[in-house]
Amino acid sequence: QVQLVESGGGSVQTGGSLRLSCVASGRTLGGIAMAWFRQAPGKEREFVASVSWTGGTTNYADSVKGRFTISRNNAKKTVYLEMKGLRAEDTAVYFCAARPGAPWTTGQYDDWGQGTQVTVSS
Repeated sequence: QVQLVESGGGSVQTGGSLRLSCVASGRTLGGIAMAWFRQAPGKEREFVASVSWTGGTTNYADSVKGRFTISRNNAKKTVYLEMKGLRAEDTAVYFCAARPGAPWTTGQYDDWGQGTQVTVSS
């Protein structure tokens, strides 16, 4: 099992930027893919971005392509989500997730963090 703790959320204006971090602990992270999901009020959780163990493969939801960047530092056991050009529709609780193997774009991840709130206002 992997324990995940997110940070970096907050309130920003439209067009602003934030960087989310997710620190992992517990079992070895070798071969573990990491991802970010988000859930807005009254909506289902949705995939945002994922990254393979090596960082060589990344996937993004169409809604965030070109604005968000996922990356990881395995030495620090941390995955990041750099968010630029934020929009009101990006407002949500953002969750970090982990799974062995490929960086899927669906919710079949084994371990989840508690989430961090991102609020974008005009």
